[in-house]
Amino acid sequence: MAPPNILIFMSDQEQADVLRPDHPCITPNATRLAREGVTFRHAYCPTAHCCPSRATFFTGLYPSRHGVYNNISNPTRIHARLNEGVTTWSETLRAAGYHLGFSGKWHVSDTENPAERGWEELLVTAGKGSYMHRSAAQWQEQARRQPETDTPRKPGQIRRPGWGDLQLYSSVPDAGPKGYEKTGDYRVVRSAVDALPRLAGGDAPWCLYVGTIGPHDPFVVPERFLRMYDDVDIPLPPNFQDDLSDKPRVYQRMRRQYWDQLSEEEVRESIRHYWAYCTMEDALFGEVLEALDATGQAENTLVLRLSDHGEYCGAHGLYCKGVPAFREAYHIPAIARWPGGIAHPNRDVEEFITLADFAPTFSELSGAAVPDNLTGRSLAPFLRGDTPADWPDAVHTQLNGVELYYTQRSVTTKAFKYVYNGFDFDELYDLRHDPHEMTNVAEQPEYAEAKRDLVGRMWRFAAREDDIIFNPYATVALAPYGPADAFRE
Repeated sequence: MAPPNILIFMSDQEQADVLRPDHPCITPNATRLAREGVTFRHAYCPTAHCCPSRATFFTGLYPSRHGVYNNISNPTRIHARLNEGVTTWSETLRAAGYHLGFSGKWHVSDTENPAERGWEELLVTAGKGSYMHRSAAQWQEQARRQPETDTPRKPGQIRRPGWGDLQLYSSVPDAGPKGYEKTGDYRVVRSAVDALPRLAGGDAPWCLYVGTIGPHDPFVVPERFLRMYDDVDIPLPPNFQDDLSDKPRVYQRMRRQYWDQLSEEEVRESIRHYWAYCTMEDALFGEVLEALDATGQAENTLVLRLSDHGEYCGAHGLYCKGVPAFREAYHIPAIARWPGGIAHPNRDVEEFITLADFAPTFSELSGAAVPDNLTGRSLAPFLRGDTPADWPDAVHTQLNGVELYYTQRSVTTKAFKYVYNGFDFDELYDLRHDPHEMTNVAEQPEYAEAKRDLVGRMWRFAAREDDIIFNPYATVALAPYGPADAFRE
């Protein structure tokens, strides 16, 4: 079989759950894709943050090896770009003869743009030289131009004295018959759709990347999509009542300082806006599918529907993403369709996968040699309907902070989840009885054996991935069992 074309639609900050066919969020195009392909039920990002997750997607490596640890576009970054010598799958595909088109969000390097990694740039956002910071001088200017007032808090508004209030959700009038014609994401999609006939008209296989900004906070949605939820009963998340008293203090601070300002009705309204935003993204994805169908090449095109990370959207009373290690921010949608190459469509894969697994997948499908030093492994066997006997039975995360530095690692199996917090006490959840991560059992004696096993898994993965958490000094060696304990086994 000829190497497939590859079409990737990657949203920003979209929960895996909202694309499930049985979820009340309206996503008919994702549902169609799942029916015609394969859904990876347990797909995860390495870090609940854009830059390290996207770098993992493009390289097949975890942050400890590709070098992008946090936001590359401000002074708090640890590194501004990928480590020297790290290559991306786009370079591999380009060398294999693919024509590559890139439209949308980059946010992988602050010193390079997609073109320097083999792409034809159609429209690039969050590219080289992006700036996501404010200097003291800018804050002084804001204070001069925008003196704070004592007006009542608006629905959906988070008061932040001296920072500027945050409007978590809002609506905008429809722009055109589709409602979203003036959005940035529509421009990204139109740029990709306009280029698709040219890409598909050549003799070479092609790859098209479409990276939207939605449904990233704030949830600003055209009214057309909100109206679709007028008669929908919006439930609170099942873990909304978690008071976080047995969780790290920074989790508690986030909820108490900001999100507890919202009433339960405002939380429901925020969820309504988030779902509506996801519905808009699905409609945009539908335009891409329609354009692909028009080329006549859908049969031999691998279509992927992904996100870089999730969003709390009221889970545990939190929003956005970052240091909390809860599932909602790490669990991502991953749906694949390839009519000419996927066996037994309309099925779920229950094994753990991560964003690191796509780079080796693309290499294998293109006919190129698959590097043997990647974090990830090719998903091609799952597309064929096979399950490798030695596929990992756990998923790992690496967080070194966002604009504030934290050290956090987690290990999740089907039964348990352990979170090592270098800044606070650890977390352990018995997922068999507590799938919503409500009760931290890390200090309960009956779970000591499970915790020790998961800590050992953490150290062995860290060693394999050249992680940076091995310093034995007393003020930083805070894991309950050190690495030597793991390597004696």
